[in-house]
Amino acid sequence: MRRADRLFDIIQRLRSAARPLTAAALADELEVTPRTIYRDIAALQASRVPIEGAAGVGYVLRRGFDLPPLMFTSDEIDAIAVGARHVQRLRDPKLQQAAESVLAKVTVVVPEALRPSLRLPPFYVSEGSAPAVTGIDLAELRDAIHAARKIAIAYVDEQGRQTARTVWPIAMAYYVDVTVLAAWCELRQAFRHFRADRIASARLLDDDFASDSARLTAQWMAASKERQSAPV
Repeated sequence: MRRADRLFDIIQRLRSAARPLTAAALADELEVTPRTIYRDIAALQASRVPIEGAAGVGYVLRRGFDLPPLMFTSDEIDAIAVGARHVQRLRDPKLQQAAESVLAKVTVVVPEALRPSLRLPPFYVSEGSAPAVTGIDLAELRDAIHAARKIAIAYVDEQGRQTARTVWPIAMAYYVDVTVLAAWCELRQAFRHFRADRIASARLLDDDFASDSARLTAQWMAASKERQSAPV
């Protein structure tokens, strides 16, 4: 068991215990030595977890204390650290800032002993190869999806031909090498997928499609699943 998981389990066991737990009892449950438990208790106390007691007597968690609402196991912390760093691939500056903000907030609320796993995680996430997006603010695009607002775009295809489209944005798909907008296209009267880096310009319209949003999203998701399951 990793140390971060063990610290979490010590808090859980003390919180649910009806009487003081000795280091020996905790060590037996967690399959470590009492000396390891002493060190872990000291680390938790240094992190301001209100554990009271002493060696040979037993330890209790002060009543009224509960785990912070953002208390994680080490696997969950690893997932947060890796996931936040994957956001750096998306070429979406505001999402990147948000990911850093999430890491900072989570780092504050977890016990001190768990913070190194977030501050300096032993993981490397490559930057990816998605091209820069210049013709549209991806944050505005995400807002349009949430608000079910139509967008007028100038789109350049792979042959360099530009067309004017009015689209109903439904979803964003982030791949390692490209970001794609899934939308209903009024010009083609069908679902289409637009590479964000090929959108030359975009303008949010006053018209919305709120009454059709749920239906279109469900249809697009069903069609996407069908394509994924089709034999090749």
